[in-house]
Amino acid sequence: MAEDIRPLDSDWLRANPLPVPDNGTDKNGRGRVLAIGGCRSVPGGIQLTVEAALRAGAGKIQVATIESAVLALGVAMPEVAVFGLPENPAGEIAIRSAAPIRKLVEQCDAVVAGPAMSEAKSAAQLTRHLLRSCSAQIVLDAAILLGLAEFARDLRALACPAVLTPHIGELAAMLERDAAVIENDRLGAVREASERFGAICVLKGAASLIAAPDGRVFAYAGGGVGLATGGSGDVMAGIVAGLCARGTAPLDATLWAVWLHGEAGRRCAERIGPIGFLARELLAHVPSLMRGL
Repeated sequence: MAEDIRPLDSDWLRANPLPVPDNGTDKNGRGRVLAIGGCRSVPGGIQLTVEAALRAGAGKIQVATIESAVLALGVAMPEVAVFGLPENPAGEIAIRSAAPIRKLVEQCDAVVAGPAMSEAKSAAQLTRHLLRSCSAQIVLDAAILLGLAEFARDLRALACPAVLTPHIGELAAMLERDAAVIENDRLGAVREASERFGAICVLKGAASLIAAPDGRVFAYAGGGVGLATGGSGDVMAGIVAGLCARGTAPLDATLWAVWLHGEAGRRCAERIGPIGFLARELLAHVPSLMRGL
């Protein structure tokens, strides 16, 4: 069914340019992102997402993470505001109501939630309260995706489709089936997920597939094996959120993010080597790639 898949290439990108702020735009006008994630075992992972949103052009970032990581993250990233969330004994975000995030959500244009979280139960609690209190554009990644099946109706009810960024294991959990079944029909699976959740769904891989609720599917085959490294997905999720906050339509933001992430990987492979570059080394390439188109 290759004829049903549209290529994500420079021709599409030039035909669908990103919005460009004028010189008088302040940081709020450039877009406000709230990033929620992190855990004690991966306290720095959310930093990759936050910097990616900034590199994608968002003007203002707030981060909500576990209380014990707040000081270190705030010192490492003086560009952002950091807020502590309750954590459980395992060092995971543990919120029992929407109160800890309600005010933060109200002050943003896009929310990215899930990066660097590792416990599905804690992530599900966050998902429940986020979907009930958020009217901004939502991007969901990592552990949040593992328990997403129970929230399909809530996601379909959103005024604007969420963006979901699973790898094959996470998509298998979302669709409640074995990963081998997903691998045998990647196109069918990503389409099914997009329809079931009323969302834009990116199935990451050597050839990434991006499905929209209206049935369109795009494919991007660039980037290379070097992108299969810890933190790489956290970077992509942050780029999506940053572009959405700037006012880019969610599908366009997702497609641009997939391409920027992949092309940053290509540049790292050329300059460093096909494997062995780090997720954080992708970040500096994002602004120049946007400028190039």
